[in-house]
Amino acid sequence: MSTQKPILRALAGETLPTPPIWMMRQAGRYLPEYKATRAQAGDFLSLCYNPELAAEVTLQPIRRYGFDASILFADILLLPQALGADLWFVTGEGPRLSTVTTADELKALKPVSAIHDTLSPIYETIKLLTGELPDDVTLIGFAGAPWTVATYMIAGQGSPDQGPAHALKDTDKAVFEGLLDLITDGTIEYLSAQINAGAEVVKLFDSWAGSLMGDDFTNYAIKPMARIVAALKQRHPDTPIIAFPRGADERYIGLHDAIGADCIALDDGVMAQWAADNVQIDGCVQGNLKSSHMVTGGDTLVSETRRIVDVLKGGPHIFNLGHGITPDADPQNVQLMIDTVREAR
Repeated sequence: MSTQKPILRALAGETLPTPPIWMMRQAGRYLPEYKATRAQAGDFLSLCYNPELAAEVTLQPIRRYGFDASILFADILLLPQALGADLWFVTGEGPRLSTVTTADELKALKPVSAIHDTLSPIYETIKLLTGELPDDVTLIGFAGAPWTVATYMIAGQGSPDQGPAHALKDTDKAVFEGLLDLITDGTIEYLSAQINAGAEVVKLFDSWAGSLMGDDFTNYAIKPMARIVAALKQRHPDTPIIAFPRGADERYIGLHDAIGADCIALDDGVMAQWAADNVQIDGCVQGNLKSSHMVTGGDTLVSETRRIVDVLKGGPHIFNLGHGITPDADPQNVQLMIDTVREAR
């Protein structure tokens, strides 16, 4: 692994004159070339499980923009499917899954050892990408963090307040914690296999961490992520790990150490100056431009991008959005953001 790649240098704690840049969901619905490839695949899941086409959509934003990293094209709900949950996508509404809310439903899931039967095409995509990416571009693998994945498995779909998962946590802790443990163990094996296939960095997305309060945040967001990180570091000590507990707010403080991650990704709910003072002092941070600027563009996009770069220039920083780019984004605004970040290069 080359430590000369900009993102790997930042993840190792180096402060670079120009922050490396990539974008969550950079391979996706805002790009016309993505829409064409997805149409070729037939549907979203077919695209995820087709290594050639999944590699193609992973490469599309690298060809167009020259990002410093590519992120594997996949979905956080492939792991539940590999564990035996039914998974399908409803056009215009998003994912649907068979639910896990009882001891019998939990027992009916597959053992962790079986996940690779389903997920092997994902590892094949990574192997293809290792031969096709430019030499200076880092390949990032990923998975959903256990709490976020559990919220979908319990509710059977996305939910605005993660209410079904909170209800199960409060009414049947044994089933809830059993599911969380299974997802945690599965995530360790899944990410380890991604690293073995060629992923140079892995990221844990805890999109709904912010809805956990008090000790629940520690017990069900931070501790499972820390267990995954510790296991991966034991197996792959040279592979950096990014953790994204979205909605953590002031609880971002101390998470480098609490999780053991090399980088903490910041959502757009915290100010960059606050992050510089309270989070970046412990290591690399990633973020955190509002994704809405990719829709609206203009002078505000330029000024906000410059502000974040300037405020976080005193420590290791990877420039990114505070959440994934949205389908209504203008591809020209992405180019404007990149040009602004790199204007002094």
